[in-house]
Amino acid sequence: MTVLASGSKGNATIVAAGKTTLLVDAGLSCRELLRRMAATGEDPAAISAILITHEHLDHVAGLAVLARRLGIPVFFTEATHRAWVRSMTPRKTMSYGQWLENLQRERAERNGEPFRVAGDHLPAHTVQADETRETRESLEPGSGDGAVVSLAALADPEPCEPEESKATARFDPALLPAVEYFQVGQRFSIGEIDVNPFTIPHDAADPCGFVFHARTESLRMAVVTDLGYVPPNVKLALRDVDVLLLESNHDLEMLKDGPYPWSVKQRVLSRVGHLSNAATAEFLTRDYDGGAHTIVLGHLSKQNNLPDLARFAAEQAIGDRLSLLGNRIVLAGQESPLEPICL
Repeated sequence: MTVLASGSKGNATIVAAGKTTLLVDAGLSCRELLRRMAATGEDPAAISAILITHEHLDHVAGLAVLARRLGIPVFFTEATHRAWVRSMTPRKTMSYGQWLENLQRERAERNGEPFRVAGDHLPAHTVQADETRETRESLEPGSGDGAVVSLAALADPEPCEPEESKATARFDPALLPAVEYFQVGQRFSIGEIDVNPFTIPHDAADPCGFVFHARTESLRMAVVTDLGYVPPNVKLALRDVDVLLLESNHDLEMLKDGPYPWSVKQRVLSRVGHLSNAATAEFLTRDYDGGAHTIVLGHLSKQNNLPDLARFAAEQAIGDRLSLLGNRIVLAGQESPLEPICL
């Protein structure tokens, strides 16, 4: 496992076994993803497929460009794919005159009447049919743990795909080389890796986590972030894993006293928000079986958490099970990738 990035500004993790390499989420720009792969010794040409946990921007920002550049399939649930396509579809802004003209044209066509273009007497003010994607900055569910994120801020500084591919993408920004659907709760295989997707509680269309099983190695690695609490099905899925990437998003007191609006704080604290250090520690104390070689704490909030707080809570929870041979704790960050975890 190589964690390229984990946080509210972008998430991406590589899981590999034998000749099969998978990328989980593509939440940074294509150029930045390729740069981080190069820095960690990962070969982009070796990636067999991209798997998407959910459609929020910090998990899909570089998806379309990277998939087209590498020419590889993308695996979604059908609901996640539909939600992603909707978010990628350009939305139009029209004047009031254009809107009224379209309305009158449709009415005339229904009645079989000739349509006459209106004169210059229409009001000068305009109405926004729908906001454009390019200018949408949000404190919405798609912005990680609530931080303001814009598409412009995540865009590639330089071209990352051939001009002919870019020209096609202008007409269909959601164009992908191939799309494969999976269903949560139903195992499937890609090359030498079995993939077990499981549903998680988060405010997205059909969010999921993954457990990856390398059949030839009898090793299991899990990736699960962006969940408001740990339900029974997640506890069951995370048994007998050798590497566990688990969310430890915020410190409760830092979030309550922090700069976010109360509505955003409520979202993060909700059962479809993000795991706190305390909630992660509770899972590690009560439900974790203690068998992992490495536990990676991910999706740490820069505004509402400190690495030392997250690490201390996890170490206290694991207690005397922490050793050099197992339950090693590492923290994944936003600014740079982790060294590959090899078993």
